[in-house]
Amino acid sequence: MNNSQFKIYIVEDDPWYGQILRHHLSMNPDYLLEIFTSAKDLLNSLYHKPDLICMDFGLPDMKGDKLLKEIQARNKQIPVIVISAQEEISVAVELLKAGARDYIIKDDHTKEQLWKSILHIRENIHLRQEVEELKEQLGQKFSFENTIIGQSDAIKKTFNLLQKAVNTNINVSLTGETGTGKEVYAKAIHFSSERKKKPFVAVNMGAIPKELAESELFGHEKGAFTGASGIKIGKFEEAQGGTLFLDEIGELDISLQSKLLRVIQEREIVRVGGNKPVKVDIRLITATHKNLAEEVKQGRFREDLFFRIVGLPIELPPLRNRDNDVIILAKHFIEEFAKANKTKALQLSDAAKAKLRKYAWPGNVRELKAVIDLACVMADSSEIKAEDLTFYEIGENKAYSSEEKTLKAFEVEIITHFLKKYEDNVVLVADKLDIGKSKIYNMLKNGEIKSN
Repeated sequence: MNNSQFKIYIVEDDPWYGQILRHHLSMNPDYLLEIFTSAKDLLNSLYHKPDLICMDFGLPDMKGDKLLKEIQARNKQIPVIVISAQEEISVAVELLKAGARDYIIKDDHTKEQLWKSILHIRENIHLRQEVEELKEQLGQKFSFENTIIGQSDAIKKTFNLLQKAVNTNINVSLTGETGTGKEVYAKAIHFSSERKKKPFVAVNMGAIPKELAESELFGHEKGAFTGASGIKIGKFEEAQGGTLFLDEIGELDISLQSKLLRVIQEREIVRVGGNKPVKVDIRLITATHKNLAEEVKQGRFREDLFFRIVGLPIELPPLRNRDNDVIILAKHFIEEFAKANKTKALQLSDAAKAKLRKYAWPGNVRELKAVIDLACVMADSSEIKAEDLTFYEIGENKAYSSEEKTLKAFEVEIITHFLKKYEDNVVLVADKLDIGKSKIYNMLKNGEIKSN
């Protein structure tokens, strides 16, 4: 059988009329037709999974409304067209409400109406398949293996946590410096999870005015406040069945935190100006560059909400701790720039690579992309040179503080930083800093520095 053929089952107890329909539809070579004379025979053959069923309403062994229910109970995806001599509008309306795709009266125009209806159904099926394919491609695009670029140990450790997030429905809290890619991680979790076919809704809490935050999250009813001319669906409802990503959750006003806590606990929202609860089923992912535990201590963030959203914590490593990933990412951004501008991808000179590795990247991956985009514009040859790389002098550009301290204090800070980066591997840190490992051991023993 040709895999492209469209399998149609015709259920008609009048053999003559069934043959007429079959002859008419067989003019399309794509249609594979089979005729049944009873509801029982049709139901016994449903396991062959037809693409469409055209059924007579007045079958001797089962009425059309009951047969429609039986078909849907076995396979809701099969579209059904009802053909009937019954002209009562109420019957047609009830069958259409019950899930029939079309209701066609038996008359001189039946064959033409059936032809058009089948074409319309096939078109809808094709569009639905395209949507599913696009969603699948989108999911592959944002899977963490494809999205999160890098091979460093620091980034590989996050993959293990990401997989645990994908395999469960636990809330996830992403922490890390600005520009480390928290929304990229959130999308990777969503599009690799069972919720990938449902919406991913991202909200930056730091970008919403305090007075509009509640309406933005939970929606509002008509007349809830001046200017509320209609019902507004909030972000929780928009994300129904999918994932809601609340970025910069640390910016959420303390007065709204209690309402968010209730929503998370009760799994329902109440729109502003309303009193009817609306059930919501969402996966919550939050992100912040702040230390929320410290925010709790300072009274700026509710402790009970903190424990509700923390779920599975994933800390994103800063770019300066990702070893050669800076070069891998730089090459990736160069290729992206070339595709976007329809040019040939440039190469990185050795001097440029050295300059990229030496820089501390306070703006992390976001800053790296900006630097590479500009370098692609500034380069005068097929190679990006060190002088084409322009760093933005914003904030602190060192991996450690630049405030005035004693040499000993700087020494402690630097060694502590490297011990954290290399997970208390004293031998490796001693080698990186070109100092004796006994010096580090003595500092640990004397309490001058602490292990992480």
